[in-house]
Amino acid sequence: MKIAVSGASGLIGDALLPALRADGHEVLQLVRRTPRRAEEHRWDPQHRRIDDTLLSDVDAVINLAGTPIRPRPFTSGYKAQLVASRLDATATICEAMAAAAAADPRRKRVLLSASAVGYYGDTGARTVTEQDPPGTDFVAQLCAQWEAATAPAEAAGVRVAHLRSGLVLGHSAILMQVMGTIFRLGLGGRMGNGRQYWPWISLADEIGAIRHLLTADLSGPVNLTGPEPVTNADFTAELGRQVHRPTKLPVPSFAVKLALGEFGRSGVIGGQRALPVRLQESGYEFTHPDLPSALRAAISPS
Repeated sequence: MKIAVSGASGLIGDALLPALRADGHEVLQLVRRTPRRAEEHRWDPQHRRIDDTLLSDVDAVINLAGTPIRPRPFTSGYKAQLVASRLDATATICEAMAAAAAADPRRKRVLLSASAVGYYGDTGARTVTEQDPPGTDFVAQLCAQWEAATAPAEAAGVRVAHLRSGLVLGHSAILMQVMGTIFRLGLGGRMGNGRQYWPWISLADEIGAIRHLLTADLSGPVNLTGPEPVTNADFTAELGRQVHRPTKLPVPSFAVKLALGEFGRSGVIGGQRALPVRLQESGYEFTHPDLPSALRAAISPS
């Protein structure tokens, strides 16, 4: 397949591009800077500009573009950046794919567009699947808008799958870098009461699921999460075991909310008990089906 990838400079893209090339695909990388290699092609999502011919013979686009959601307060300016970066990139790609589909309707095309399990909001201990509605907090509504921005591609007959990813556990993930350092110092512990669910997925399975969805006959939302979601208390206890340190220093809810504001309430103290129902039904088999194996891979990558 000929595949274009946007937003490939982060954790997922760094692992995805070599995996796709190893599978024998021809990969184009959409970049906002001056291209440095032949496979890089410049685009300008902020101003909705992309070469009209760039996606004309592309079989698939994997859209990962968007300002990363980092552990920091959601100021009005930061919120605007998070929204605009996702909607502009997705709309630019989808309008280009729709034009390509109109010019050559015989070619089967697929768009795998990033989203997140934050779509569901804070769901407590209730399990959620792809059938559940969006939540009402900022991240939930952001994800809903993000997914809705793919409408032009869907209307043009492109198969669109929304990648509702959980917490991706990779060695260079911000989550693992921050928590790994704290826990190795013996300063780790649960966040708040620890009963909130953290929907994790190993980096290997995030990449494996994306590769699987390129050819699986699946469209619409797909939860990219491990099959065994755990509470924050279980997550932190297991991380402590992996680094051989105690986890006896819990962080009170008020401290998380004070430091991180809305992000702390929704992304740290809140969570989702999300299950990868559609991914498993489509035949995907997890490399890391449980948290211990996923954390081992993230802490000591081979």
